[in-house]
Amino acid sequence: MKIWIALVVVAFAAKVAADTCACETLKWATCEAPCDCTVMVGKNMKQKLDCKALIPKCFLMKAEMHLIKTGKDSRSIGGKQTETAFVDNDGIYDPECENDGKFKAKQCNNTEECWCVNSAGVRRTDKEDKNIKCEKLVETNWVRLQLTHKPVTTPVNAKNLKAAFSDAMNKRYGNFNKDLVKDIKYDADARMIVVDVKKPKGDRQSDLTQMAYYMEKDVKVLPLFKNPLKFAPTVDGQNLEMENILVYYVDEEPPTFTMKHLSGGIIGVIVVVVLAVVAGLLVLFFAKRRQNQSYNKAQQRELDPM
Repeated sequence: MKIWIALVVVAFAAKVAADTCACETLKWATCEAPCDCTVMVGKNMKQKLDCKALIPKCFLMKAEMHLIKTGKDSRSIGGKQTETAFVDNDGIYDPECENDGKFKAKQCNNTEECWCVNSAGVRRTDKEDKNIKCEKLVETNWVRLQLTHKPVTTPVNAKNLKAAFSDAMNKRYGNFNKDLVKDIKYDADARMIVVDVKKPKGDRQSDLTQMAYYMEKDVKVLPLFKNPLKFAPTVDGQNLEMENILVYYVDEEPPTFTMKHLSGGIIGVIVVVVLAVVAGLLVLFFAKRRQNQSYNKAQQRELDPM
């Protein structure tokens, strides 16, 4: 009898522990005693999580794809700094992850097409067949966040934006390093804020892509956090609610896109632009040549009387 009572007490305690345990960094997670949290990333596939930190983006994408495949769509559809910066035009897919949550350098998504990705899981090469070589996972060391905030009652003091964003990002995104927020520009008329977040090349301690992905969800859809409040920096006592975001990625090495997979229309536009530039250069060349010939003839006439 005593043993049976003890078992009941243990089971009850375990249930209480499971009920009080929660994964604050991912609302889709399920936690069991003694606070072991997992998320479904495939049919009968659970991924163990460390809920004391932001969840790796690769695990998040797999979890989201599983929700979509099972009819539980997690989403409501709702200035480029360098020539090597690019956006994620392919959207979400079901990625292959390393054990630590990093993306595998080569992704195929269960198709005959494969491609190479950066540490953000964003395609950085053309799509090719399964023989494509992805020697390593190229690190994203610079992220530009282009945000638009909702109308405000009081004009925003641009000088205080950097401190406000740094503090908000640090508090919301796992003690994100404030020093990585390098520069902020503000266009009051467009209500646009451009935030440059950059780390030194070779730095593998700071993950810019996790923060950027969590912020994208905060702005575009719904927070991934258990806490439903969205990202809203406070500037001079006024909360800035974001209504749009665009993320540019700059890798430690330039991407290797080519023109061979561009559509005919895009190629046609490029050809027209190139031809226009060439035609302009030819016009300038012949105009210059005629000017020189006229000058030489005039000079000759001036010399004739002599």
